[in-house]
Amino acid sequence: MVQNIATDRRLNSTFAALADPTRRAILTRLAAGPASVTELAQPFEISLPAVSKHLKVLEHAGLIGRGRAAQWRPCELHAEPLKDVADWVGGYRRFWEESFDRLDEYLKGLQREAGKEKKDGREK
Repeated sequence: MVQNIATDRRLNSTFAALADPTRRAILTRLAAGPASVTELAQPFEISLPAVSKHLKVLEHAGLIGRGRAAQWRPCELHAEPLKDVADWVGGYRRFWEESFDRLDEYLKGLQREAGKEKKDGREK
């Protein structure tokens, strides 16, 4: 699977952002709709500046955007970079599906052999 440098950088940035459980939890919350920094910080026992640092990482990765509505600066999910991740993982999904298909055929062959032996009275 050949990728160009820009796609590779986007993947690196996205995976780095997703590596932290706090950032993943923030994305999960934003999937429900826009939220302020204060709202996003509520479930965590960390400071607002720490949440802001997490948001900067997510924003740098292109996973969130920040808007402006009067005094409110809502954060919102931008899921496009996750498509790159899904596409990349998809290649490996095909690999595992093919491996499981081969394993399934092998096990069916063993079952057929065991059935023949049992039928012939040669049960081991």
